[in-house]
Amino acid sequence: MAPGAVLGILGGGQLGRMFCMAARRMGYRTLVWTGGLEAPAIVVADEAIDAPFDSPEALEEFVAKAVVATVEFENIPRETLEAVAAKIALHPSPNAVAICQHREREKNFLKQNGIPCAPFAVVASAEELAAAVQQIGTPAVLKTAAFGYDGKGQLKLNGGEDLANVWANFGTDRAVLEAFIPFELELSVMVARSSNGSLVAYDPAENRHRHHILDVSIVPARVSAAVAAEAKIIACRVAEALDYTGIMGVEFFYLKDGSVLVNEMAPRPHNSGHHTLDACATSQFEQQVRVTCGMPAGSPKLLSPVVMLNLLGDMWPGESEAPDWTPLFEDGSAFLHLYGKRRAIGRRKMGHANFLGAEADECLQRASAIKAELLGKGRAF
Repeated sequence: MAPGAVLGILGGGQLGRMFCMAARRMGYRTLVWTGGLEAPAIVVADEAIDAPFDSPEALEEFVAKAVVATVEFENIPRETLEAVAAKIALHPSPNAVAICQHREREKNFLKQNGIPCAPFAVVASAEELAAAVQQIGTPAVLKTAAFGYDGKGQLKLNGGEDLANVWANFGTDRAVLEAFIPFELELSVMVARSSNGSLVAYDPAENRHRHHILDVSIVPARVSAAVAAEAKIIACRVAEALDYTGIMGVEFFYLKDGSVLVNEMAPRPHNSGHHTLDACATSQFEQQVRVTCGMPAGSPKLLSPVVMLNLLGDMWPGESEAPDWTPLFEDGSAFLHLYGKRRAIGRRKMGHANFLGAEADECLQRASAIKAELLGKGRAF
């Protein structure tokens, strides 16, 4: 697809914003359909449709203007995805997104395809929850079947709970109970698959979380070459089994015995792939543009060790008062990416910074120092 074509994107958050920036650099025009949510992508898109995803008028306008489309987050109604795909090419497919947006479908997909994951059971009543706890044991984690991210929609069960009361208060009609995995590290792999089936996988990131939200990604992950290779192989298996077209993130638990289990899948660019903007030959957003447009995938080669630091709202001195970025700029090899969000509410993701250097541990030290300084001047929640 030649530059100048209009690329549609469902969703207008920071991932859509960075997709639009990559597309513009490559000569493409972009059309963002916001879904009626706050949309920092609007200011960098060529056009925007600021309407809910169930609007027939918005759908008609979107498919009339865009020649191909992609997604920037997974919680889009399946009916909308299928309606778009009926008119123009949509990458990834509605089926792939639907599997990744729903834990029950996601876990069943992994099991059916022989992809390693934690033991689990689907539950739809207090009685089924009790049977699942008996089968899986405790500790275990009860998760909503849909609309869970950044630790939301999860409850750890340690044993001895009143399961009837737990189910009554969990607030969903279907859930997944997973065995609690005592992992050593959390890893993720970004993988891109073209419509012709060719695959490229990035080096695994080692991820640490703060308040259940990604805090830092360390690349390359501090695991053996064999473990890194195995994670990349499994990520590619996931993309192939989904018949995927696009860029996706596959999250893993790394266990003490050296094995890895798939935890979650994201059918889009991923927070743990933001380091690729400054430290890889091809960013995850350029990769999304390339594959969406039917072009060959770019090289995922890591050009430098890097640590990505998430910049959350609690680093802002005030809801509308930005931090002093001078220490970060004085670093010399740190790159700031802000998302254009107007208000630093709670711990929302406001931006990120990539710290490049000769060694990952040294990058982590610098990132940790900047984080401590920002939090020291930010707001406690």
